Amino acid sequence: MDIGALHPITVYGSNISYFTGKLENYFRVRGVPYTFRAMRFPRDAKWIKEKLGVMQMPVLELGDGRWMTDTTRIIQWFDAQLPDNQLLPADPLQAFVCLLIEDYADEWLWRPAMHYRWHYPEGAMLQSRHLVDELMGDVPLPGAFKRFFMRQRQRSGYTTGDGINRASVAGVEAIYLRTLQQLQAMFEARPFILGDRPSLADIGLSGPFFRHFGLDPVPLELMRQMAPAVLEWVARLWNTRLESCGGSWVAGVPDDLGPLLAEIGGSYLPYLCANVDAVAAGSRRFDAEIGGVAYRGARYSRYRVWCLQALRSYYDALPESARGAARQLLERHGCWEPLWRHPSLPLLPGQEQDLPFRGDTKMVGANE
Repeated sequence: MDIGALHPITVYGSNISYFTGKLENYFRVRGVPYTFRAMRFPRDAKWIKEKLGVMQMPVLELGDGRWMTDTTRIIQWFDAQLPDNQLLPADPLQAFVCLLIEDYADEWLWRPAMHYRWHYPEGAMLQSRHLVDELMGDVPLPGAFKRFFMRQRQRSGYTTGDGINRASVAGVEAIYLRTLQQLQAMFEARPFILGDRPSLADIGLSGPFFRHFGLDPVPLELMRQMAPAVLEWVARLWNTRLESCGGSWVAGVPDDLGPLLAEIGGSYLPYLCANVDAVAAGSRRFDAEIGGVAYRGARYSRYRVWCLQALRSYYDALPESARGAARQLLERHGCWEPLWRHPSLPLLPGQEQDLPFRGDTKMVGANE
């Protein structure tokens, strides 16, 4: 497809938003021109819900009048339209690992990212002011009240209101510290996750790292001190264009991805399984011990049931020649059993089948 037929492309979101930053990193790496516009509340909420079925950020408007949502599916759709220099390697095992890492970054690393932003006053005061000024200028209320409202909303939706309590704070922060250590080892050896040019794994990880860990005061200082190669990667990815990137990917799956895959097998996939149990039981809140950390009153998510199904579908789509190696890799790092723990999943009929042009359950559970 001639990408020019899709212009102008407008991204609506926030310039400190997790998923807005992920999508902007993708467009920059792929050399896709776009215009950024801040989403304004409450005026934009109604029409976004009407057009896309969900209210979330970012959303994308194409020049032909179509609207898009869900960064994972938006990126997959655009990469299908732009066959040159795609972000998924031709090697099927590498491609599967990229998809797995992207999903992990989207649906698990948001937990320490949100925690660091809203738990510590340094981040909460700074970013509540930013979001109020950027998104809520039309709301006729005192700024101090709006900032207080923003902090309470984010905490009740994504941190203390989603299973993080005083006893679990250290465990949640340990997720970030381990991730820094894992990525520091990789980026000391090569510029990107799989070699000399970025892949979908890098784009996925840019969500938490570009607009949260690399921006909020507390995690940024930790990154500076503990993982300077990771901080360098954050800037390098933002400044890289595939069209001028002459490097190549390494062969196979590098051994230093092992600790990150073990994190996925030990924490993220068990969390998805606990969420499946809650959705199947009709429980909007659930308690679970994940990776040695006890979460109390976590919110269920129908969307994450679909995420688990998507990971299974990615595996099933592998050519027969690659499935054995993929299973061995998953078993070695504790990913295989939780990936297939539930024989069936409590999906709704046709759930998310209209993504990226319309969503249905993406935010179900987030505000309940």
